[in-house]
Amino acid sequence: MTEITAHPSTSANDRLERLKTALDAVNQIVMGKDQQVKLAFSCLLARGHLLIEDLPGVGKTTLAHALATVIGVRYQRIQFTSDLLPADILGVSIYRRDQEKFEFHPGPIFAELVLADEINRATPKAQSALLEAMAEGQVTIEGKTHTLPQPFFVIATQNALDLVGTFPLPDSQLDRFLLSISLGFPEPDIERKLLTARDRLSLLRDTEPVIGPHDVLQLHQDCRQVHVSEALLDYLQALLAETRNNRWFETGLSPRAGIGLLHCCKAFAYLEGREFVVPEDVKAVFPGLSRHRMTVPHGMETSVDEQISGMLDQLAIP
Repeated sequence: MTEITAHPSTSANDRLERLKTALDAVNQIVMGKDQQVKLAFSCLLARGHLLIEDLPGVGKTTLAHALATVIGVRYQRIQFTSDLLPADILGVSIYRRDQEKFEFHPGPIFAELVLADEINRATPKAQSALLEAMAEGQVTIEGKTHTLPQPFFVIATQNALDLVGTFPLPDSQLDRFLLSISLGFPEPDIERKLLTARDRLSLLRDTEPVIGPHDVLQLHQDCRQVHVSEALLDYLQALLAETRNNRWFETGLSPRAGIGLLHCCKAFAYLEGREFVVPEDVKAVFPGLSRHRMTVPHGMETSVDEQISGMLDQLAIP
């Protein structure tokens, strides 16, 4: 991947234009999934982590690789398997006899964008190796804390839970992911383009970075400046309160999820070119933020997504 020079003096308008160029570049690789790509970028800008749950072969890994390429960061892919150990992710200290001391060898977690591929094929012990990294941007190994590079963004892919050889992620792990998305099968016209167009891997090799790590850190700050009105905060709080009503879900969203929702809405509005959040931003982000955090009450025949859609339709917009 070509290195890209950071531009600390660039203006906010220039960063936004180059961000839109990066968004377009990913859409050229992952075709027909504009909304999912926009949510992935929103998750990055909101300093969250992304979970992609879907069947094999629909473009989950391609999306992660394309995103890493256009934002010009170090990319590491960790293939999660049943025999994966925490040290395979975090790294290990090796004794150097000539120097009579231990030397730490960083694992693949020490990259700006980490793809945890098929995360639910690994045991809970291996999955838990990501908890501190995703929550605090650091890892503790043999009593010593190591800071991870910034920005730090984890994209995890997950196979459907009914497939053979999967371990369900615990709630504490799921809560580390700001958003959960699904790509799904392409529309017929998009699939025809995929069948006849250039190979995705070949296209990725020729894709150049558009922004760099320093730009991403500045974009984090730009998104935080997006305005949120009192009426919009009322709407957001009403949504959170409604999730805690047992008629919809077994458990409601936590305050931490609410803060994540606010940050993600700001990022989504920023990608839309606005300096303020509107209710449509909340409705666009909310399903991805909530579907992996909530379950429907026992005995209900509707899915979580159907419950979320019904709740959004019924709650009045200010």
